[in-house]
Amino acid sequence: MFLKSNLEVVDLGLCEYPRAYEIQKQTVLEKRRNPEFPDRLYLVEHPRVFTFGRKSEETAHRPSPSFVVERGGEATFHNPGQLVAYPILALKEGERDIGFYLRSLEQVVIDTLKHWGIESDRKEKATGVWVKNRTRKIASIGVALKGWVTLHGIALNIENDLLGFHEINPCGFSASVMTSMKKELNEKCPSFSEVKNIFVGEFESQFQRKRLI
Repeated sequence: MFLKSNLEVVDLGLCEYPRAYEIQKQTVLEKRRNPEFPDRLYLVEHPRVFTFGRKSEETAHRPSPSFVVERGGEATFHNPGQLVAYPILALKEGERDIGFYLRSLEQVVIDTLKHWGIESDRKEKATGVWVKNRTRKIASIGVALKGWVTLHGIALNIENDLLGFHEINPCGFSASVMTSMKKELNEKCPSFSEVKNIFVGEFESQFQRKRLI
């Protein structure tokens, strides 16, 4: 069992993707320079945007606006109503395994969804969180590491419009696999802020971090 590290939670609200990306990169630099700098969890909603990771083969006819970044994974879509979380963590001894880190992120979402009775799971060779017997994807994950400091992260579909996914092959799949909490709960969706608060609590528990007040 690890001693809990401090965690700063920073809510960026509705934030353009390039700005959030620069904030992540600057935080990573600071963490690598200063071992005392606390871990951070950035929470954000993005205006409509597409991002493409290292594995993406979609090189032509990318929808706009789009950005190619160093995270793992393929193409994904962000828009308001989707909770995006960017953990900037200095992984400790015992955490320094990319598979362990990805499974831990998935577990945060799985445990968050349980609060509303949504049963979810992992799918072999398809990083992310799935529902309905692994036929519908509700959360996407793509991360990168810089000297065992994490960046990029996870996107949970809460109440966002899913039509944008039809402009790409999200994570290499047909857009028809994408779902949201609102869709799974037949419109009886909790508020965005409620889901966000539960998510942060589950993140603290899973990663043994203690939120700085």
